[in-house]
Amino acid sequence: MKTEIARLVRSSSGPYLGTAAAFSLAINLLYLAGPLYMLQLYDRVVPSSSEITLLMLTLVLLLAYLALAGLDAVRARVLTRVSVRLDRQIAPKVMTAIIDGRAGAGGARSELLRDFDSVRQFLGGAGIHAIFDLPWAPLYIVVIFMLHWALGAFALGCALLLILLALVNEWLIRAPLADANIAAARNYSFTEMSLRNRDAIRAMDMTEGLLRRWGQDRDRTLERQVVASDRAAAMQSGVKFLRLSMQSVILGLGAWLVIERNVTGGAMFAASLLLGRALQPVEQIVGTWRTLVSVRSAWRRLSDLFAARAVSAPTVSLPRPSGHLAVEELSFAVAGTPKPLLRGISFALQPGEVLGVIGPSGAGKSTLARHLVGVLAPSAGAVRLDGADVSAWARGTLGQHVGYLPQDIELFADTVAANINRFKPGDDDAIVRAARMAGVHELVLRLRQGYDTQVGEGGAVLSGGYRQRLALARAVYGDPSLVVLDEPSSNLDAEGDAALSQCIRELRQQGTTVVLVSHRLSTVGLADKLLVLKDGKVELFGPGAEILARLARGPQLQAVRSA
Repeated sequence: MKTEIARLVRSSSGPYLGTAAAFSLAINLLYLAGPLYMLQLYDRVVPSSSEITLLMLTLVLLLAYLALAGLDAVRARVLTRVSVRLDRQIAPKVMTAIIDGRAGAGGARSELLRDFDSVRQFLGGAGIHAIFDLPWAPLYIVVIFMLHWALGAFALGCALLLILLALVNEWLIRAPLADANIAAARNYSFTEMSLRNRDAIRAMDMTEGLLRRWGQDRDRTLERQVVASDRAAAMQSGVKFLRLSMQSVILGLGAWLVIERNVTGGAMFAASLLLGRALQPVEQIVGTWRTLVSVRSAWRRLSDLFAARAVSAPTVSLPRPSGHLAVEELSFAVAGTPKPLLRGISFALQPGEVLGVIGPSGAGKSTLARHLVGVLAPSAGAVRLDGADVSAWARGTLGQHVGYLPQDIELFADTVAANINRFKPGDDDAIVRAARMAGVHELVLRLRQGYDTQVGEGGAVLSGGYRQRLALARAVYGDPSLVVLDEPSSNLDAEGDAALSQCIRELRQQGTTVVLVSHRLSTVGLADKLLVLKDGKVELFGPGAEILARLARGPQLQAVRSA
């Protein structure tokens, strides 16, 4: 599973990368034209004083360079198309993996998409050209060996020395860059959290203290980046010094061989040109090593993302469920925590029944709600809808039959209609029907552009109650078989409460199974059954009137009211 992202890249862009590699071979063969031209000038043209030979050789050289430039441009265009193809075919899969997976829960999840963009831009950028050229460096060293074994041995030693320095460069900057990346990820996460709470920050004058906390990770990032940059710059300067020196020293070695009459003057200059070309990719890679390390880290995080993503085998499409919900010995624990959030919960609901889930804060109500809609996979037990395990149900089909109103409501920066219809355009009547059920249709009509009104980021242009009622309309859109509402009345006024009650009655009449999670006893007044949770366990479960009567006689009522 660790190679899932690699498999996706190979399947979508393998032929393009293969074509780029083939062009790289042709480009590096054409680079031999310059040294061969130099060799012919000194060994044939100058001794013979043949102007025709000089003219023809020059024309051939220019044609070779023209072909080289054309192939280089085509290779760049091919790699650019690789970037575009990756974005179109893999970016949606990365976004899906971010939504479905559990990786990145401790940080800024959007960083994972930035990681993908880093990899994509690298594959379509100039930095990868040196990597495509590096495998052909031995070709130039072989040609130098053909000129004279001493020149070839010197060139081979130079190449090995630069590769050794590249490895030293990796060792020097790996640790500081890793520290910088970790601190940067923490800073981005803290920044996103701060921006989500900017109203509270401004209202309570938290800016100065928050900036100090915000700057801690940023200062750490800059400090480690400076260390990595200084080391990389020093190593890059050293590599450049050695490459230039080596090109000059091989001239001196060639001159000595000319004096000893072991090689010609043309071989001396050709060897210098060939060595420079052989060492150029190594120097370029060392110069872009920070980028390479960042891309490698991004690749690893993407591999971890796809490895952590829950993948299920293709399943047979199941028919629309009637709404029979069964929870069987459901338990759930977060890795690394000693206490499970849910412990051995079991109950069953018939189609059209309304269940109220109540209990004190921390009892596990929202965790249970997320299990009922298949967002969380249980540690033990199962949640079944018409007998099928919802955690194994194909997400593309289960979502059509489930409505969910989470406790923390987020609307999307799009139209009212798009937020209600779950971004599945085509059925305007269903949009209006869902809005009417949520009691928000008349409110939408009062907006300047009605259902085409842009709600802004997170529904910023709407009040909390308005957002909650639109989210309720989204939950009931498409006549789902199961609707789970987590604190649906937290932002509602009296009119909104009345609309919510009417919506629940309509859902019951059409045979939809409804689960209401709430702190308020008044919200669950319409429930056919009540489930009281405490410390992740079922405290009470049964008919609503019976459970309310038992609560009125016992201490549990005070616990619920004090939540």
